[in-house]
Amino acid sequence: MAHIAWYEDFDPNEMAGLGGKNASLCTMTAAGLPVPPGFAVTANAYRRVFADTGVDSRLELLMETVDPTSPASVSKAGSEARGMILDLQLPGWLCEPLVEAYGRLGERCNTPDVPVAVRSSATCEDQPDASFAGEHDTYLWVRGADDVVSHVLRCWASLFTDRAITYRRQMGYPDSGAAMSVGIQKMVLPRAAGVAFTLNPLDGDRSQVAIDASWGFGEAVVSGSVTPDNFLVDKVMGAITRRTISPKTIEHRLGDDDHVIEAEVEPERRDSPCLTDDEIKSVAQLARRAEKHYRCPQDVEWALDAQLPDGDNILLLQARPETVWSRKVRKSATAGLDTYASIVQTLLDPDHHGRARAAG
Repeated sequence: MAHIAWYEDFDPNEMAGLGGKNASLCTMTAAGLPVPPGFAVTANAYRRVFADTGVDSRLELLMETVDPTSPASVSKAGSEARGMILDLQLPGWLCEPLVEAYGRLGERCNTPDVPVAVRSSATCEDQPDASFAGEHDTYLWVRGADDVVSHVLRCWASLFTDRAITYRRQMGYPDSGAAMSVGIQKMVLPRAAGVAFTLNPLDGDRSQVAIDASWGFGEAVVSGSVTPDNFLVDKVMGAITRRTISPKTIEHRLGDDDHVIEAEVEPERRDSPCLTDDEIKSVAQLARRAEKHYRCPQDVEWALDAQLPDGDNILLLQARPETVWSRKVRKSATAGLDTYASIVQTLLDPDHHGRARAAG
């Protein structure tokens, strides 16, 4: 079983060992979408290390003691589980290929000790009935092989944060079935970043792309620490139909010591839109391409890389199925639509063209 999988060169038969995030990054790369280069430490490696060291049995016994209704019980077990994982030493059969892969990534990027994002990618992520987005840890601007190795352990440990344990119990997912893949991906230095939904999250309207954007790294948007600019783009005409420019008082940006910090935004940028109209439309087009590829509404993370030229500087960092409106039962979705609305709905259906070709 593979322990390292490159985003552009992976075995589709081992997709289940990549977790939701890494599987999406591999799929988007294969589809030709603009994704920063990187590789994954597979969940197979996680399982083998835990089995070889006996940590899997110890964790199973520990999790049996958890009372999910007691925050103190969850916190005590979570702290012990994370300590158990962080005390591990990666064996040579994993550590050596991991360090070698990180070196290869640096060569590809012409940057020794290339800064990377080390991203958790649990096998239980992005299920049809649940979304684990934000439950596990991501670390930005990690440099050097030793730090990459230590942050892989930290991502493994984040499978047992208090939030992750509680959420699995609420959703009925057993702790014993969870495993963690970890993505190692070239870091983007963003001028602006955010999320985009290929429907309007307020009413489920699939004729629109909704974009949230703010200065700096997208963590400010995802965490809710800033009120982002918001834009609606019509999918058929490509026009920006609504724009809301918010006072963006803080941003996450790179500090002097190569750490991502939260800092105040200069007064002259606070009330300015963080994207041009062309950039807004480009984000919408990329989100739409992801939707067409996956054939369902998407929730995507994107960034505008300050180190790339205009026109090639918008990158996709993640795409996952939209869950809120997708879970709603919409009986007779097209009943009562007038002729024009029915045509629009057909044009926006990602399966329409495939069905038309099959019928022909």
